[in-house]
Amino acid sequence: MTTPRAATVLAVATAVIGSLLLSAPTVRESGPPAATVAQPAPPPPPPPVVLTPEEVEARVIPAIVTLVADSGLVETAGTGIVLTPDGVVLTNHHVIDGALDISAVSLGNGAEYVADVLGYDSSRDIAVLRLQGAGDLSAAPLAKDPAVGIGDPVTAVGNAEGGGVPVAARGFVTDLGQAITARSSTDGSRNRLNGLIQIDAAVRPGDSGGPLVDATAAVIGVNTAGNADSDPTKPAPAQPRSYAVPIDTAMTIVDQVRAGTASATVHIGDTPLLGISVTDDPRGAEVLWVSIGTPADDAGIEIGDVVTEFDGIPIRSSDDLSGLMIARHPGDAVEIRWLDETGRPRSTTIVLEKGPPR
Repeated sequence: MTTPRAATVLAVATAVIGSLLLSAPTVRESGPPAATVAQPAPPPPPPPVVLTPEEVEARVIPAIVTLVADSGLVETAGTGIVLTPDGVVLTNHHVIDGALDISAVSLGNGAEYVADVLGYDSSRDIAVLRLQGAGDLSAAPLAKDPAVGIGDPVTAVGNAEGGGVPVAARGFVTDLGQAITARSSTDGSRNRLNGLIQIDAAVRPGDSGGPLVDATAAVIGVNTAGNADSDPTKPAPAQPRSYAVPIDTAMTIVDQVRAGTASATVHIGDTPLLGISVTDDPRGAEVLWVSIGTPADDAGIEIGDVVTEFDGIPIRSSDDLSGLMIARHPGDAVEIRWLDETGRPRSTTIVLEKGPPR
């Protein structure tokens, strides 16, 4: 069911008021009135060229990269959309979440690149990468006016199942403005996403971060989640249901990252590492895990301790701590206060290290 959305159009009229000068009246010679010549109307813009499905795929495939993100324990396959010839790439945050190394292979020239993370917004599942040493890559055409409608034909292209080859899934837009809870096929983590495009194409693991394109091969979305199972022994769903982040939403984050403007959800640059995982506690953020050799471990923070303050700001939940870490960078010195297992307050100053994107 489509959720009704209201669009408000505001018309602004500009009045130009000229000064009135007192002068002698103009004498008009007698004769026929001056003729008014109508100006010809400008020609309408040409309609977009609708391509065959094969032509759509041929145009979009050279502008994508296959991605492999290595966390040291597991490798995650995904897809990226090339935005600039010098290697700025758009993908999903969950593709690179926890990665120590990210490699990319261009489907345009076949070259392999090391990818650096420029920034990301995990709450909207968008990440921005740059490919080291890239040049003259084919950039994906983005929809200038992504007016997506229900019933529009679309194609999702990506690195399905991590095979390293492009696979296209064709379908139609079935709904707009959708909200879902997406589960990572890698670690089972969940994320609530809103405002998504719903399609009936079978998007599979590995397609994440790839382009959703319209009938003119223009990118209208970033493929993010689907209900197609990666196990070929299981029957395909009766109605494939997949979701994409609208390209205008994604590009707002891209522009913010490239401008170096952090926010409550957008992190810029390398990710800071404290070295703990936490959960909610009435007193603050309870420590569930401490990674060996990290700043938190060196400071003496242990499992069961409760973080109560971060650089002078009270911590009331795990989200509070995560949100404050978004604005930090490796090398920052922060004062941490916590309660140990006996309830005794403790504090120290910790220098954050470089860690994987989170």
